[in-house]
Amino acid sequence: MSERIVMRVGEALVAGGPQGTAAEPEIIIGELDGPVGTAFATLLGDQVKGHSRVLAIMNTDIMVKPATLMVSKVTVNKERYTNILMGTVQGAIANGVLDTVREGIIPKAKTNDLGIIVSVWLNPMVADAEELDHKILFDIHRKATFNAIEKAMKNEPDIDWLLANQEEIVHKYYQMGLDGKI
Repeated sequence: MSERIVMRVGEALVAGGPQGTAAEPEIIIGELDGPVGTAFATLLGDQVKGHSRVLAIMNTDIMVKPATLMVSKVTVNKERYTNILMGTVQGAIANGVLDTVREGIIPKAKTNDLGIIVSVWLNPMVADAEELDHKILFDIHRKATFNAIEKAMKNEPDIDWLLANQEEIVHKYYQMGLDGKI
């Protein structure tokens, strides 16, 4: 039997595509019979208008394993935004989860025991983008999901690295403020 995974937390930022396609998921992963499972069931059962919680699916009726719940960080209030979030991005997240199982980051033997909650950032501007490249959007969200889960499962960044690099790490928007750009 593999090690119990009570709760791990991770995040990632993947950018570099056209404007509005960056992904910044924050994830929690853990055993469904622990605190993550309680949060998972509570979120799924307590829907909030504009912030629907849905399972990550490969297609309309094929749920990914481990069970993964998507929660939007942005208020969903446009049909096109909803279709992109619950289509391209939902499929990308499901594939990113499955990629971590394929790579052994999530143990295959634990896929029925674990739950993942993904707090999803999808830029609202995609709803108005006339030539949105869904392939690029899919690839970016897939990679970001993979990276966030990998960091969570490896407990990255570790505290020694953070302490050693604390003074060199400056938040992007703080620096922009210092530079008078915001």
